[in-house]
Amino acid sequence: QVQLVESGGGLVQAGGSLRLSCAASGRTFSTYSMGWFRQAPGKEREFVSAITRWGGSTRYADSAKGRFTISRDNAKNTVYLQMNSLKPEDTAVYYCAADRSGQLTTTQDPYDYWGQGTQVTVSS
Repeated sequence: QVQLVESGGGLVQAGGSLRLSCAASGRTFSTYSMGWFRQAPGKEREFVSAITRWGGSTRYADSAKGRFTISRDNAKNTVYLQMNSLKPEDTAVYYCAADRSGQLTTTQDPYDYWGQGTQVTVSS
């Protein structure tokens, strides 16, 4: 069982930055690939970014490329999402998720564990 807790969300002006963190419980964090998803009001949850077990590979949604950076620190059982040049359309609840397969998965179903989410609001 893995428990995930996101933090770092908040209110920021357009063009600003935020760094989200997702802390995982347990001793097996490095056996999971990790992903970030988001859900805006009235929309379905969508993929943002993913990272493999040791950070060797990453993947981004087109909307995140060039602005967001995913990273992880296995010693701290934490995955990060650095978000720069934020836009109002980035407003959403952001979720982290863990996938025991270790793959760079862009769909929700393969992920085994989910956090409760953290709200990001970008004002114009």
